[in-house]
Amino acid sequence: METMSLSVILPIRNGEPWIDTCLESIEKQTALKTMKLEISVCDDSSNDKTLKILNSWRGKLKSLSISLRIHRNEGPDPRGVGYAKNRAVENSTGEFLCFQDVDDIMLPCRIQAQYEVAKDEKNAIVGGKFKRSPENATPRFTNWANAISGDKLEEQIYTSHGPTIIMPTWFCHKSVFQKVGGFSEAGNGCPEDLVFFYSHLDLGGRILKVDFPVLIYAYHPRATTFSISENTIWDLRIARLQDRVLPLWSKLTIWNAGKQGRKLFRSLSQENKNKVVAFCDVDRRKIGQNYVSYEPTLKKTERPIPIIHFTEACPPFIICVKLDMTNGEFEGNLQSLALTEGRDFVHFH
Repeated sequence: METMSLSVILPIRNGEPWIDTCLESIEKQTALKTMKLEISVCDDSSNDKTLKILNSWRGKLKSLSISLRIHRNEGPDPRGVGYAKNRAVENSTGEFLCFQDVDDIMLPCRIQAQYEVAKDEKNAIVGGKFKRSPENATPRFTNWANAISGDKLEEQIYTSHGPTIIMPTWFCHKSVFQKVGGFSEAGNGCPEDLVFFYSHLDLGGRILKVDFPVLIYAYHPRATTFSISENTIWDLRIARLQDRVLPLWSKLTIWNAGKQGRKLFRSLSQENKNKVVAFCDVDRRKIGQNYVSYEPTLKKTERPIPIIHFTEACPPFIICVKLDMTNGEFEGNLQSLALTEGRDFVHFH
């Protein structure tokens, strides 16, 4: 019988309310019969009962042949999620890594299902669908993340949603972590998962997922995601777009002459601004007008850029229109042009 060596990577900062539920979900994994499992925790300077609760689990976990490894930041201040993940991975011994947030709950099939994919795809991060808790939290994001097809996982990577597979579902061979060099330790406010995700892709890594829920993804006011600025995410997305996509295009059209399209234009380098031949839209009040941006550093206005109907525009497009917001009208308009995503357009919304 095949035996795998796997480490559940568990960064924790004041996890007292969730530790028991999280560890209970790990001990219910169907893969326990065919795996050598450990839980590698980094307690990032918790000041609640996190360490006491973790140690109370040692006996029960040992009886299930699950080892518990704990690294603790003894300093007075937390170092951040990236730091905690790095220390937990460095202190682990498993060949494969299963990332887990303490406030989420693994579904019983998770480890076995993701391992079956990852064992043959050792250069991939394998994600999965999820159930949201509360069930009605973030419906647009949940629908997008669960519905995105496998062929779009490496294409729809410039949206404000972040990585196309959510971090708490990540599963990979340890070499993926080693190749990237770990997570950013810039601390609070750094989207360490998106930075890692982009670096992995830049190094030729793949993104895959299993097509069913692997965990229950919690939504609450203490979630780490609320500490990350939208501007930080925006800047990362712009930087990679300009580094990886726009050098391949000699000209481009921005789809959306409204607030988001104009913000995108102002965020581009001068070289890439010069490639913008038009904005396109469906708003008759805007079509036929020109957009003129003021460049404060040069103390002058930019050249006028025409705003035209989308049917008159030429690809490639940067699309700054949110999906699932127009009762299918935008999606229908886009489909009518018979374009290829990645080649003829990218979503940036």
